[in-house]
Amino acid sequence: MRQKWCFFFIMKQVNQQLIADKLNLSRATVSRCFTNHPGINPETRARVFELASSLGYNHMVMRRSKSGGKRTRPIVGVLVCTTEEEYHRRDYDSPGRMLIKGVSECCQLAKIGMSVHFVDPSVTSISEPAYTDLFNSVGRHWSGLLLLYPFPRGVVDQIMIKYPCVSLVEQRGASALDCVDVNNYQGVAIIINHLYELGHRKIGFYSKAYPIEASWSLRRYGAYVEKMTQMSLHLCNDDMINAHPSRIVSLEESFDLAAARVRAGVTAFVCAADHQAYDLIRALRKRGIRVPEDVSVTGFDGIDPPADMRPLSTISIPYRSIGYVAANRLKDLLGKRFGPAQHILLSCQLSRGETISAPRK
Repeated sequence: MRQKWCFFFIMKQVNQQLIADKLNLSRATVSRCFTNHPGINPETRARVFELASSLGYNHMVMRRSKSGGKRTRPIVGVLVCTTEEEYHRRDYDSPGRMLIKGVSECCQLAKIGMSVHFVDPSVTSISEPAYTDLFNSVGRHWSGLLLLYPFPRGVVDQIMIKYPCVSLVEQRGASALDCVDVNNYQGVAIIINHLYELGHRKIGFYSKAYPIEASWSLRRYGAYVEKMTQMSLHLCNDDMINAHPSRIVSLEESFDLAAARVRAGVTAFVCAADHQAYDLIRALRKRGIRVPEDVSVTGFDGIDPPADMRPLSTISIPYRSIGYVAANRLKDLLGKRFGPAQHILLSCQLSRGETISAPRK
């Protein structure tokens, strides 16, 4: 059954007191979050906006101009293209949450309001009610938009006509879109260099299927192919799981394929994301394959490990900085919308965990 989306209208029974009660905050603290009070912690403000979005609450603050008329202070919309359940998963840290913390911090310092909303990844046109209802209500007050997670290409192209936009991940095919992201090639190169130094030569790539094409996963796969080729390491199609759109398999099939490749000689897997790596480690364990004793597994994100897992060897992404820089770039665009688009890539670094070791002799 198709999931109902109800994040775009204002529910009369939802108020600031309810938000305060759910977050164990005072009513005054919640109110100050919506009015950009300088004494509010950006993390607290981000939590308030997340909950307000999921409850359908929106708050618009009006300020009087010197002429006595009312005007709306600048407000940016933050669109999160994912299901609310996925965003609020408790077994893994949410990259989106960390991104919004950085956005909140910048908006607070710049005295800009923010309005967070979830959008259905399966909606492929802004002419559908999920978007028209949003744009015709709170969207009327937005000065610009920040885009979190990959969106369908058609949606991005249409949104860019309506608002100044900055994406917090490179969107597929949207070359004219301003973007702030991590340097994916740098991160994958760091991982493969480290594996090579430990003696790994047969290194596979692992990803999983997503409802819409995950552009970030494709970029990390492209970086993997480029780095492996640069180092004259053998590339085998069977060692690259869920990497090419024509070779996508189900989650359990992907685990079976990974186990088979380990038995065929793969000594390490580069996973496109941390949550993929943790799921793969659990699945391999069930299939009698130990990490890192039998195979090394790396991730890409730098999220905290689940309670039942050892720390992952991964690439730490500066999510908070990405959120801050993206919001700051959008602030600049509000005054000058037209001009060459910028792609800003932030550096990342290796986080040495306990899931890689030298390959077995």
